[in-house]
Amino acid sequence: MIVFPHCKINLGLHIIEKRPDGFHNLETVFYPIPLCDALEVIESPLAQTEPLQIQLEGLAVKGEIESNLIYKAYHLIAKDYPLKSAKFCLLKNIPMGAGLGGGSSDGAFAISLLNQYFKLHIPFEKQVEYAAQLGSDCAYFLYKEPCLASGRGEILSPLKFSLKGYWIVLVKPPIHISTAEAFAQIKPRKTWQNYTPVSLSSILLEPIHTWKNNLVNDFENSLFPAHPTLENIKSKLYEKGAEYAAMSGSGSTLFGIFKDDPKLENTFENCFYFASKLD
Repeated sequence: MIVFPHCKINLGLHIIEKRPDGFHNLETVFYPIPLCDALEVIESPLAQTEPLQIQLEGLAVKGEIESNLIYKAYHLIAKDYPLKSAKFCLLKNIPMGAGLGGGSSDGAFAISLLNQYFKLHIPFEKQVEYAAQLGSDCAYFLYKEPCLASGRGEILSPLKFSLKGYWIVLVKPPIHISTAEAFAQIKPRKTWQNYTPVSLSSILLEPIHTWKNNLVNDFENSLFPAHPTLENIKSKLYEKGAEYAAMSGSGSTLFGIFKDDPKLENTFENCFYFASKLD
């Protein structure tokens, strides 16, 4: 059985406050993008001594296998359900450290895939609980639709909002931004003078060309000075006609939303590039 974990972009990202547990409360809108990995599961041979194998293909996946969210998803569910030995094959197309949630998507889809393949009949709400234990944005990928996210990113409200008919362009330079780096220079909004809450869902109701001045990713303020290449890519996307451009998540992918295919394949040297019309 095979599934295709998709990535996401963030339409606006507000870091509201630091929590007592060390995490941050945030507000963002997750929007699904049709750049996908491929994830297959089969039962392992009877002679297999380890309960889980993971075969990796495609783009490089850094880190020990025990830190992989597919691995964690299997062992998380195995605590509560009798899982047989399994082998996952992952074809990695979504780059890591990109702010696209590729690893989180793989983990969430692994939960759904195990549920289907082994006929576990795990209720959707329970699958969401498992996904939230894997990571702050993992639960989103079980919804497969635009969602307003709050808390650590795990509190989700589906939105009736669509970018259907627009083109999305993703550009990722060879820069890896860790979560620690991204949050190091962040000043949560509640520490700002004259802080006023902003409704992201209200901004999205306005014409896209007005988003440029109103729909903000708070990480850009701290990461652009440290990585000028990111700001240059954003400017280039606007120069090429983007209705809106921003960084996704904590980077390092920049995205542009266009009315038509801008055909920018040869514009960004040494960068990962993806373009697609949105359904």
